[in-house]
Amino acid sequence: MKKLDPGTHIDGFLIEGCIHAGGMAHIYSVRYAQSQRPATAPGFPMVMKIPRMAAGDGAENIVSFETELQILPHLHGAHVPRFVAAGDLLRLPYLVMEHMAGQTLQHWLDQPGPLPIETVCRLGMATAQAAHSLHQQNCCHLDLKPGNVLIQPSGNAVLLDFGLSCHAHYPDLLAEELRKAVGSPAWIAPEQIVGVRGDLRSDIFAIGVMMYELLTGELPFGSPITEGGMRQRMWMAPTPPRSLRADTPDWLQEIILRCLEPEAAQRYATAAELAFDLGNPDQVPITQRGKRLHGLSLFGKLRRWIKAAGMEYHPSPLPSQQIGEVPILMVAVPHKDVSDATLYSLRQAVARSLSTRPGARLAVVTVIAPSASSTTDSSRSETQLHRLHLARLKQWAQGLETRGHGLSFHVLEASDVAQALVRYAQGNHVGVMILGAATHGLQMQRLIATVPMRVVRDAPCTVILVKQQLPFEALGKLQTSDSREKYES
Repeated sequence: MKKLDPGTHIDGFLIEGCIHAGGMAHIYSVRYAQSQRPATAPGFPMVMKIPRMAAGDGAENIVSFETELQILPHLHGAHVPRFVAAGDLLRLPYLVMEHMAGQTLQHWLDQPGPLPIETVCRLGMATAQAAHSLHQQNCCHLDLKPGNVLIQPSGNAVLLDFGLSCHAHYPDLLAEELRKAVGSPAWIAPEQIVGVRGDLRSDIFAIGVMMYELLTGELPFGSPITEGGMRQRMWMAPTPPRSLRADTPDWLQEIILRCLEPEAAQRYATAAELAFDLGNPDQVPITQRGKRLHGLSLFGKLRRWIKAAGMEYHPSPLPSQQIGEVPILMVAVPHKDVSDATLYSLRQAVARSLSTRPGARLAVVTVIAPSASSTTDSSRSETQLHRLHLARLKQWAQGLETRGHGLSFHVLEASDVAQALVRYAQGNHVGVMILGAATHGLQMQRLIATVPMRVVRDAPCTVILVKQQLPFEALGKLQTSDSREKYES
């Protein structure tokens, strides 16, 4: 179909101009024709997407349009454009959706000179948060690349173009219609190459590719044009970013190379965990990945190749199910007016939760009152106070079995404890929060909204309230002491 001229009318929409001409579709800025504006018209700017259907265009153009038409109306949230209308596939296929203001990641790649490390992390974290929101809705994007990630002026990331996506609740039209791997060659994940679709960790791989390019200016696996070239990433290891850019911190290289692992199980289990590490770089455990300065040895490459040759790829669980199996687990540890029984009970509850959630990440959090002064001495004492509370949290966690679990410690400053815990849970996509139950009687709780009650009311996740109890040894000592007192009396 040829490009539409401004002023063209289509089903009550007025074409204002073409704002993008891609390989698979044209995108136009549109508005309602004044005489046909419905009473329920949305109050935001709109665009119309029309697939290219010329004689030389592939069948994937129309199949990807059908896929996006099937998925987009069922997505919601701040990280996707809102759906408005769709055209008849037999007459004129089109999609009308919200026009999102901002710049795609390609804008930052086009800038001269290296990007600041803070910018790379900020863009990567925003993209990971957007991907996590999509995965919570049981949808995997599967075509994340710089042109499909838009950053709004607020810093929020919006994902575009769902033509290659896979939604667990709807037929996978691309898998049914096309018998080959679909995706953009530079960003496609290894499992997609062999036909596995619907694994949220494929999007994490693509985010790793984008962060690598934002950091170094180069693509980790180049731009292959053949299937054989794409298959090489199933055993290839990219050049470590630190050898391409000397100021790359080891924690950032650790994060990026973990995203780019050829085996999906070796990457981040969820995009929320990736965003968590980008937001807490001082808590990222550094392995050989982060320290590497050179590529793999010949023996290392051969070992990877042999492993890839015998690897079997299996469909992953539903994205929302996978997120639920490996959540970010948060425990709120009080630092004052707390009994040993409460600390013991919290530790036992966390141990039980970790034992039933292999791979879950644990964030140990405490909230302290904010510092009243900003003088140098006060700042120094504030740092010492933070270190003191961090040491106490680490001491509290010493009895936990944390092998196989990410572990981090956080001291928050806030005058409102409940609000601080809820905000932390929201900002870090916490799946389960554990905190002590109120020790006041029910009559008092009816009059006063306690911290646990407020957290349960406002938290965006599952909350486990733990009633304090003493360990058996302490109970035995307490019973012996009570019996002695009775005997002596």
